[in-house]
Amino acid sequence: MRATGTFTVKAFVPTELRPTPTVSTALPVGVATMEKLFEGEVSGRSATLFTAAFDQSTGVGTYVAMESFEGSLCGRTGTFNFVHSATTTGTDRTAEFFTIVPTSGTAELAGIHGAGGMTVDADGTHRIWFDHELK
Repeated sequence: MRATGTFTVKAFVPTELRPTPTVSTALPVGVATMEKLFEGEVSGRSATLFTAAFDQSTGVGTYVAMESFEGSLCGRTGTFNFVHSATTTGTDRTAEFFTIVPTSGTAELAGIHGAGGMTVDADGTHRIWFDHELK
């Protein structure tokens, strides 16, 4: 089953967390927390741990995000975790990865498994989908 929606970032808060030992690279690694709000068949909110090596001036880098979602997919409510990552050279998204964490679902989303994806429209609209099954 596919559930689709849009989301906005309500909060993006960089943290002081840094990897140790310190290793200097051309793109330093940073960590932030995020809160997202979802609308559509995917409705609710998420708390995100966001890690990236990214150059703001060129738009080049890679991120990895672990999200804890609370809300509903196609009217079924509960919580679950999902992880996603991608690389960009400034104008594209490549090496994308997106999966629902097995056994992380609760309530009506217990047993959820599957994958998904995200895109950003030219107008900045963020779209998300989950191709999922419930056991």
